[in-house]
Amino acid sequence: MFTGLIDDVGLVERVERTDAGRELRIRSRHTDLVDGESVAVNGACLTVLATDTGAFTVAAVITTLGRTCIGEWEAGRRVNLERALRLGDRLGGHMVQGHVDDVGVVEETRRVGDALLIDVRLPVELEALVVRHGSVTVDGVSLTVNALPEPGLLQLSIIEYTWRHTTLGELAKGDRVHVEADMVGKYVRQLVIPYMADLG
Repeated sequence: MFTGLIDDVGLVERVERTDAGRELRIRSRHTDLVDGESVAVNGACLTVLATDTGAFTVAAVITTLGRTCIGEWEAGRRVNLERALRLGDRLGGHMVQGHVDDVGVVEETRRVGDALLIDVRLPVELEALVVRHGSVTVDGVSLTVNALPEPGLLQLSIIEYTWRHTTLGELAKGDRVHVEADMVGKYVRQLVIPYMADLG
């Protein structure tokens, strides 16, 4: 479990193909990670396989590669990192599982005053799970839905602190991003689906 509050921006140093998927070595400021620990990498919960001075290695299996952009990553990419939540920690963002639901595509970024507006085109499957002023996770960052200008289009308003301390300030048109819808919304939808069918 995570909160979507990024505690470091890491650097992918090496990407290796394996029979199971990909292994990534990531440079990080964290020096006390342990083997088996969960770390959200751009919002995808991955398990630490090995640690070294200032770096750690994680694996993304084929299933994960099919639901994320990780298969496209190369050495030199900066990634948002968050260690798993501990009982007693402050929940400053919202409840994030680290299970990427799908991939969105950036349609536009623009500065308006002191904010960075980012428009993300969502897959059809996620449209019903995103509500105005609700929570959403994009590349591991807990965010508030600023607006829904049209069906399938998510608008985010990023404050200066966030775009300076995450990779969101680097996004450009055409970039693909990990999207995790609000966990509560997913459960509510699943519970009401049988009743919606009866109404139809």
